[in-house]
Amino acid sequence: MTITYLEAIREAQARVLRDDPRVFIYGQDVGRFGGAFKATKTLALEFPGRVLDAPISEDAIVGLAVGAAIEGMRPIIEMQFADFSTVAFNQIVNQAATLFWRTNVPCPITVRLPFGATSGSGPFHSQCPEAVYAHFPGLIVLTPATVEDAYSMLIEAVALDDPVIFCEHKLLYYHLKAEKLPREAIPIGKARIAREGRDLTVVTYGVMVHEALEAASELSDEGWETEIVDLRSVKPLDTDTVIASVARTGKLLCLGEAWPWGGVTAEIIARVAAEGLDLLDVPPQRLNARDTPVPYHPNLWAAHRPTARSVAAAARNLLRH
Repeated sequence: MTITYLEAIREAQARVLRDDPRVFIYGQDVGRFGGAFKATKTLALEFPGRVLDAPISEDAIVGLAVGAAIEGMRPIIEMQFADFSTVAFNQIVNQAATLFWRTNVPCPITVRLPFGATSGSGPFHSQCPEAVYAHFPGLIVLTPATVEDAYSMLIEAVALDDPVIFCEHKLLYYHLKAEKLPREAIPIGKARIAREGRDLTVVTYGVMVHEALEAASELSDEGWETEIVDLRSVKPLDTDTVIASVARTGKLLCLGEAWPWGGVTAEIIARVAAEGLDLLDVPPQRLNARDTPVPYHPNLWAAHRPTARSVAAAARNLLRH
């Protein structure tokens, strides 16, 4: 029996609801319909009165969650799409992120964001805002790339006293599967080596981990061994694991689906330049989506985002120097 990425998120929510009476879920259609992607399916029946439908007002949803957190609750908020979280930008970055600093009162809310592009989704249902939220002190930004991480990291997120932005890539919901869920917690802020290698380091997160793994298999057939660092979270950022990998390979490619300006890939390169520039044999490179809104047409969408093919091509350019 296998479990999907989406099912792991549902199971994690069921577990925290079961274990902690302070937890409740709030969002548009999460109760009656199980959410836009069915991440809360059946939970309203299993936990009456604790999986609550919200009005179509993202700022009101997060505002209620902040108030509930101040009173000792631990809300899980579902945004139908990450793009819509910008409606609640004030509540997230000016209220939740600063609450503890201003008042010494923790704000343990978890905001689940279905993020990233899928074919045909277009510019309003495809954005990757993780770097935007990582910019603000007080927010933790998690980006699980595996079924196991999605399950464990969501449980850990709800237990934290800090507000968490939990980024779930929509492409992983139904297609990514695992044999079982982990029993032990996965520490927040610790990257993992998704594949060991000696010739090149690729640092990435979310769905791009899987594009990088596919590219690494292709490069392996050509005699190149690529090490892939899955960040797991972009705030906090595990610089130590990145630097250690670059020390082994001497080459760095930073990969992300988000746009390049002010992004996570730029931050990684800045940190490596500051802390490990002498470890690099060639200048580091980054590969991101094109700097345009996400197209609707499937062919344009495929050309807009990094793929295993473009990752392999970028890697070859580094490896040949």
